[in-house]
Amino acid sequence: MEISALYHFPVKSLQGHKCKSLPLDRFGAVNDRRWMLVDGDNQFVTQRRLRPMAQLKATVTSSGVRLENPEGVAIEIRQPDSDANARVVRVWDDEVSARDAGDEAAHWLSEQLQSPVRLVAMGDEFQRPLEAPRQDRQVSFADAAPLLVISQASLDDLNRRLAEPVSMLRFRPNLVVSGCEPFAEDSWKTLIIHTHDGPLVFDCTHPCARCGIPGLHPFTGRAQKEPLRTLASYRRWEDGQIYFGMNLAPASANQIPATIHLGDRVEVR
Repeated sequence: MEISALYHFPVKSLQGHKCKSLPLDRFGAVNDRRWMLVDGDNQFVTQRRLRPMAQLKATVTSSGVRLENPEGVAIEIRQPDSDANARVVRVWDDEVSARDAGDEAAHWLSEQLQSPVRLVAMGDEFQRPLEAPRQDRQVSFADAAPLLVISQASLDDLNRRLAEPVSMLRFRPNLVVSGCEPFAEDSWKTLIIHTHDGPLVFDCTHPCARCGIPGLHPFTGRAQKEPLRTLASYRRWEDGQIYFGMNLAPASANQIPATIHLGDRVEVR
């Protein structure tokens, strides 16, 4: 098996990018979900609530992030410094300290989305430990774990059942692995990536329960019945959730920093 695709998503629930290498730090993939939109109650906002978020591109710059709408109108936002207004925000059940990116960013995004939102970023003081027994490891604004892996065979299996195939972007993984059977990742316990600098060992923490976002077109936000309707026919488990993909966390925080490259060999246990 090998790494066949890599992705990062700079702003949670905005468009992301394919990449040839994926540097890691203690929160997961560098530049992945390091920015996030919040509402007036400091609650995180995603495409589940504001579908036009899917239309906005987010690209990392040397000083922060660049956002662009479908017409090519863009704004560049600097990484908030330590003097920026601290804001306690909520990601699911976690309350974390984030840095507000300022009124200009908030106005631009609110206008694009026709809803009042603010943009926040992770700062040096950011802390969001995983649940026990992995509380020594951290996660960014991602939903549940530092990384998400999906096998290419799983997507291929799904697409064979669909009238119109869907892209991997529906599922927003960081890592795609080729060379295994469909849904082999369901049973993985440990994933080892053999990088140029040596092996990286990851715990497969829990399968990924899917929300409604795979049912939204990844570039328009338009709601569609597929692929969730077909997935529900054969990937709904006893708890009623639809599963697709596996969440990962470094087996040891001491392995980080490191970098994953396309073509790196993958071993599972």
